[in-house]
Amino acid sequence: MSVAWGKVPAMERGPDERKVRFSPELQLALDCCAFGFRNGAAARPTPHHNIDWLRFLELVRFDRIEGIAWNALSAKDSLPHDVRSTLSQAASAIAAENLLAIVQCRALLEQFQSARVPLLFLKGLTTGALAYTNLAIKSALDIDLLIDPADLDRACELLRDCGYQLVAPQSRNAKALLRWHRQWKESVWAKDAPPSTIDLHTRTADNRRLIPTITVHSPSQFVELGIVSLPTLAPDELFAYLAVHGASSAWFRIKWISDFAGFLHDKSADEIERLYRRSQALGAGRASGQALLLADTLFGTLAGTPALSRELSSDRATQWLFEAALRLIAGEPVEPTERRLGTVAIHTTQFLMRPGIGFKISELRAQSARLMSRLLV
Repeated sequence: MSVAWGKVPAMERGPDERKVRFSPELQLALDCCAFGFRNGAAARPTPHHNIDWLRFLELVRFDRIEGIAWNALSAKDSLPHDVRSTLSQAASAIAAENLLAIVQCRALLEQFQSARVPLLFLKGLTTGALAYTNLAIKSALDIDLLIDPADLDRACELLRDCGYQLVAPQSRNAKALLRWHRQWKESVWAKDAPPSTIDLHTRTADNRRLIPTITVHSPSQFVELGIVSLPTLAPDELFAYLAVHGASSAWFRIKWISDFAGFLHDKSADEIERLYRRSQALGAGRASGQALLLADTLFGTLAGTPALSRELSSDRATQWLFEAALRLIAGEPVEPTERRLGTVAIHTTQFLMRPGIGFKISELRAQSARLMSRLLV
């Protein structure tokens, strides 16, 4: 029986797997994502005859996977004309935005390298290139840069030289911005021509006890994007970072877990287990277990490692985190602030990311401090 939006999908548990039956629209969206990162090894998804196409369009728009959906469905003659037109236009816009973003990233890299200010590119284009066979299909609304906290003032100067202005926090006071970065991992910058938004990170997680050693000076790799190669985190650090980033929002958008599964799709079972063990040493806590259980349920990521799947499921907190994320993914495609309890469910999950009362106290303090920083700016 398929699940309606807003309800928890029923789970049938076997000894080595969990089976979940989703609505036809959500299942089609997941199949489109799998086709996007499986290098042609997966057949193009075939839409269920009961698909509600308006609902499907609403879903992929919210989850920002319209380009991924078009990549998978464009060859289907049975696709309704209005759906074909909507997805095609959205995919063209995403491809154009990605090309523009690549140009912007090249300019930023040159500016920072010229000033000898270290930086890494997080998520976005670099993760898309690592996860999918077609760079043009992944939507990336902003550019995420990671710098050293000591370089904040200089980085702000460089961004202003490139035409960016501070958007969040709204204060233009340098001391206020420094206070903001003590509580928040990033500030937001934007410019109108050409339109571009930057999240400027001085650390990789809001809670300093999560992945504390992953910084701009961590091991890195270069990702080829045609006209430029951009530096990003090396695979071990990237695995941990993507897990923590998704967990920070309880994975409420499909594109995040699709990126994560795509990043892992060509890795062996032994390598996936090694990445998980390494993420624990890096301080990712239960975020990586939550991510793996979710990727396994949606895309079969742990099919070759049943022992690891059982190990992660046996931890009650990790299992609860996984089910909380699954509820959000299977729920109605609306922003968390528009849901009945708002962002309460997301904030609640953060307290379980690492065991121990010390982490819970630190998370309570961090959430309180971030709330106060919003009120004071």
